[in-house]
Amino acid sequence: MTLFNEIDPDDAPGATRPPETENWRRAETDGLLTLWLDCPGTSTNTISETVLRELDVLLDDAKQAQPRGVALRSAKRGGFAAGADIDGFADLRGQGATEMLQQGHDVLDKLAALPVPTIAVIHGATLGGGLELALACDYRIGVEGVKVGFPEIQLGLHPGLGGTVRLTQLIDPVEAMQMMLTGRSAHDRKARRLGILDALVPERHVEAAMDAAANGKLSHDGGGLRASALRTRAARSLAANRMRAEAEKTAPNAHFPAPFALIELWERHGGDPSAMQQAEVRSFCDLLDSATAQNLIRVFFLRRRLKSGATGPDGIDHVHVIGAGAMGAEIAAWAAIQGRRVTIEDVALAPLGETVRRATEICGKRHLGGIETRDALDRLMPDPDRLGRARADLIIEAAPEKMEVKEKIYGELADQMKPGAILATNTSSLPLSSLVTAAPVPGHFAGLHFFNPVSKMPLVEVVSHDLASADTLDRLARFANGIDRLPARVKDYPGFLVNRVLAPYMMEALAMLDEGHDKEALDRAALAFGMPMGPVTLADSVGLDICLEVALSLREGLDVPVAETPGWLQDMVDKGHTGRKAGRGLYDYETEKPPKVPADDPDQNVIDRLILPMCNAAVECLRKGIAEDADTVDGALIFGTGWAPFRGGPLHYARVRRDVPDVLTKLAAQHGPRFAPDPGWDDFG
Repeated sequence: MTLFNEIDPDDAPGATRPPETENWRRAETDGLLTLWLDCPGTSTNTISETVLRELDVLLDDAKQAQPRGVALRSAKRGGFAAGADIDGFADLRGQGATEMLQQGHDVLDKLAALPVPTIAVIHGATLGGGLELALACDYRIGVEGVKVGFPEIQLGLHPGLGGTVRLTQLIDPVEAMQMMLTGRSAHDRKARRLGILDALVPERHVEAAMDAAANGKLSHDGGGLRASALRTRAARSLAANRMRAEAEKTAPNAHFPAPFALIELWERHGGDPSAMQQAEVRSFCDLLDSATAQNLIRVFFLRRRLKSGATGPDGIDHVHVIGAGAMGAEIAAWAAIQGRRVTIEDVALAPLGETVRRATEICGKRHLGGIETRDALDRLMPDPDRLGRARADLIIEAAPEKMEVKEKIYGELADQMKPGAILATNTSSLPLSSLVTAAPVPGHFAGLHFFNPVSKMPLVEVVSHDLASADTLDRLARFANGIDRLPARVKDYPGFLVNRVLAPYMMEALAMLDEGHDKEALDRAALAFGMPMGPVTLADSVGLDICLEVALSLREGLDVPVAETPGWLQDMVDKGHTGRKAGRGLYDYETEKPPKVPADDPDQNVIDRLILPMCNAAVECLRKGIAEDADTVDGALIFGTGWAPFRGGPLHYARVRRDVPDVLTKLAAQHGPRFAPDPGWDDFG
């Protein structure tokens, strides 16, 4: 990312911290006042109540001093501001939330009304409250690589500091609504094209752009004809109805009220900015009280908790990946994109070329520029001669799930790995207790279980075994965090944590198909609960051959079994009907499309049979110490599978629902011991 290539923003040149502030520094050059946001003790700015209160004082001073312009900048290298300080409002309710939000509105309104030109110079991540602060300025100058957006919808909220009003007034209202409804960011050139930015420049041209803005020489791009056409309630209603229909497909109103509250807010008040601003405060506070928002805020904290124990250097500069299949290729590509030097080997040459192609594709989807893509590909080196084995700090084995294949590789590595290097296996089904006997140095061996696709799934299970050293596990957790993945520390167990909990979901669906249940009805019921994919579709996506392997790996060693696989499943696999990758599985993909629309009135008994065994398995893993606590279990399932995030995770759902053990007992009486409540429920509160 091309950020601050000529100066170091952490120096905030010439800026001093006024005695009344902790979060701001100020500097004045040629009559232009620059306020540098610099929250102490963190590499990332957030917009907190204190930040805004201090800004309020600085704006009063600026109004009195009458500089020729006021510019807001960030002294953090990573970006302008990541959004609002969630810690500051997560526990607020009712009048307290309303008062805090109104105070924030008053400060931004004061910024917008300042009688001198105001300029936001934004770089890197400029999100949520940070973008709202920028929108309150007269001009926005983006530094190349800037990314702007409103991710509040991911917390079950919408912008609450005037963002709904200012963005829909500034640019095409439909484009503005799409940004807020999806939570997607607009990268530098798109933000400029939409009209959010008045200029997009490299850092070396920022001073000139600021001077131009202060002198009124930057032109604004308004919302154009679409904005004029949507000033009437009738026109907005037509657009709003289309938005509701689209939102219902991916975020049903029954589970996700925020998109629909945002649409209602714009439809009713989009022609009256003052009324819309007042209604925004009320709507935000109502959403903040909702179970959905509270659970999604919980998910935010779960993410932060997984990362919190994995900070600091990992000592891993060179990664070598063995196996350029789907998983190995993605692991190698992702590590290279995240700045690691990577070599990758395979028994064939074609997969190595595919790895480079895949890395290029991921770079494009990540909106990396040409130089960044070039640098990432330079770090990714196909290694048919296996030279990286002797040079790597970390070797990730992503070979086929066959014990004899992995043992052969480990035997070769014994004389090739450099001292202190770590060997990690990406196995998802083989027990580490069996593999460790073949590892060159048992203490330097562990599991590093990525999820497919690596570039999209944020979780990595760091899997321990009895002989793994604490230093090895710590370094692997820090490595996962260092490549922007979430490390969940788990112990060796059939399926580890995530697959142990997820397997009953698919296996029970197969058993229900064997009983004669309709596959689409099963999938639609699961979608209605909030799962990202129905269990039948998931089995096809994973691969029915893999499902069989998972079932076999879980058959022994579990206190509560999963459902037996029907005999016809083996027949399908033998015929090559292994799922989506083969074009045919439980669905025939030439003639059928798996459902994407949730059931309107799903059968609760079907939902319970699919979901409650997952809760039961989660309690089993908690009782056995496979994960250290309930938050790790919930976080791993949400980030590793997409488990209904608005419900807060399987254990949180069970805690809120309260009757899960009783329902499991009834299901066990009807369908067998696989539903028997785990003993851990006795201690689960």
